[in-house]
Amino acid sequence: MSRSPLHIVGAALLLMLACQAPEAQGKPPTSSPQTDVTAKDYVMPPLPRAFVRLHDAFGGVHRVEVEVVATRDARTRGMMWRTELAAGKGMLFLFPEEEMQSFWMRNTLIPLDMIFINTGMKVAGIVERAEPRTLTARSVGAPSQFVLEVPGGWSQSVGVTKGSTVEFEGVSSIPIEP
Repeated sequence: MSRSPLHIVGAALLLMLACQAPEAQGKPPTSSPQTDVTAKDYVMPPLPRAFVRLHDAFGGVHRVEVEVVATRDARTRGMMWRTELAAGKGMLFLFPEEEMQSFWMRNTLIPLDMIFINTGMKVAGIVERAEPRTLTARSVGAPSQFVLEVPGGWSQSVGVTKGSTVEFEGVSSIPIEP
C-alpha cells in the first residue's frame, strides 16, 4: 500500500513534536538530581528520628525530638535552608569519635543553640543563638562526640548548662559513618 505525501509529512511532523524538548511542549525540563548537599534544591534522604533528654540546672528533664545525622553528607547539610525549628525539636549530630568539633551557619536561616556533648554524656559547652548565614567557626574549646542543635535561646530558657547530663533514646542502633 502506498502512502500519499500528506501522510508522510504528517508522520514526520508527529515525530518532530515527540522529539522536542519538554519545555517546548509546555512541560518543565527534566534534569538530573542535585548532588551538592549544600544546594537549596538538594533532596536529603529521610533522617532517622530519636530523642535526647537533657537534665537542667534545677533538676528538671527536657525531652527533645531529634533528626539524627550520622553520615558525612547529612552532617554537611545539617539545618541548611530550614526556615523554622519548633520548640522541643532539634537535630543531633553523631561523630565517629570524640574530638574538637566546630560548626558554621552557612545557608542556615535561623538562629540556633549548639549543645556540644562529650562521650561521658555531659554538656561540654553551648554556643547560644548562633547567627544565621555566617561562616564563623563555632566551638566550645572542649572535645565532644555529639552536637545537638535546638532553636536559638532554648538552652537558656530551660536551664540547660555546661555539665548538664544528657541521655539518648533510640540512637544506639544508628551506625555512625566517618
